[in-house]
This record gives sequence, structure tokens and C-alpha cells, in this order.
Amino acid sequence: MPRRDGTLPLWPLALIAGLLPAVAALTAFALALHAGLVPACNPFFDGCVSISRAARHGLPNHVFRALVLPAATLQALLWLLQAQALQAAGGAALRRSALALAAIGVIAGLCLVLYGSFLGTEGAAYRWLRRYGTVGYFGGTCVALLLLARALQRLRASQALLLPRTHERLLLVLLGLIVALGLGNALAGAGADALMKDRVENVTEWWGALGLTLGFVTLASLWRRWELRLRITRGD
Repeated sequence: MPRRDGTLPLWPLALIAGLLPAVAALTAFALALHAGLVPACNPFFDGCVSISRAARHGLPNHVFRALVLPAATLQALLWLLQAQALQAAGGAALRRSALALAAIGVIAGLCLVLYGSFLGTEGAAYRWLRRYGTVGYFGGTCVALLLLARALQRLRASQALLLPRTHERLLLVLLGLIVALGLGNALAGAGADALMKDRVENVTEWWGALGLTLGFVTLASLWRRWELRLRITRGD
């Protein structure tokens, strides 16, 4: 509910934007498991199934799309709002960083739309679109988080913004985890057989998605601490 000053808190938007893809993936996996479309396993450790395979057919696909496509829009909006907040706090010194964050964040959101829209379709062109949608989303979101972490460190150093040490360290740990997963995936692909490569790719996909989710949750916590709010104005 808006306050008497006509503002709404923004941290729930960041929380919902981050949690929706995780809910979509876990719900799709549970539905696919119940329908016998995927084997019974722990995908975070066994690497038995990818997120894409769990959400590829039937009801899991419909539920996944219904949750992921709105999440993509919310995440793109989130990065635009965060970029605006950075520029307001840092002025001209962070103008380039804010513009880059907005552009990369919106591109990552569009890639998630691309991935969700074509998941479950057949054909080489559609597989290509899904593949690059996934790479663009994971890579773009990771880069956006890196840009944000660097900009926040600069604001803290200039005493323009309070950045709790816990949140700063958590962001850095999550980013380090995501980068390590990417490197592990690349190394496994170079030296493992096809079966092991597939399992490693599946495991890193699930853990990478978890890392991004926790990154958005951390951002939501920061927005709540900073009391970022959206002002609602009425026209004449």
C-alpha cells in the first residue's frame, strides 16, 4: 500500500523479479517429475536434467513460461530503476556505469524473454535462439551484477552511499561462485566425455540460477535498507 506521501517501496519488486524464475524452474521440475518426464534425482548434485529439459513439454512448459516471461519484464525494469538510483547517488561520476547497467540489464531481460518464448519448440533455428537466450541472460545478468557491485564500491568509498559490509561480501561471493561455475563448465567441456559434460552443464545451470536468484535477493535487501521508493503522482 502507498504511504500518505504517495510512495511505494521498491524492494518487493526486486524480490519478486529474482524469485519468479527460481519458482518457475522448481515448479516445472516438480511437475515433470510427477508426470514421469524426468528421472527422480537431485538436479543440483546429480546433473540428471537441465532446467530446459524439465520445462520443455506439457504443463511444466506452460507454467514455466507463465512465470518466466513476467519475471523478464520485472528484471529489465529493476535494472532501469537501479541505474537511475545509481546516477542520482553518484551524479556525473557514475553516468557511464548507470547507462551501461541499464543497457545490459534490459538486454539480459530480453534474452530471458527469448529463452522462455522458444522453450519447447523444435528446429535448429529455435534451438539456436534458446541457446543464445540462455547465454545472454546468464552472462548479461552476471555482468550487470558486476557493474553494480563496482559502482556501489565507488559510492561507498566516496561516502555517498552506505553499503553494509555483509551485503558487499555476499555480492562478491555470489559473483565469484557464478564465474567459477562458468570456468568449471568450460573446463569440463574440454576434457570430459559426452555424458560427464552433460551432467556438469546441468549442475552448473542449476547452481548458476541459484546464484543469480540470491543476487537479486541481496539487491532487494539493499533496496529495503536504503528505503528506495517509487513516487506516485496524479495528473490534473
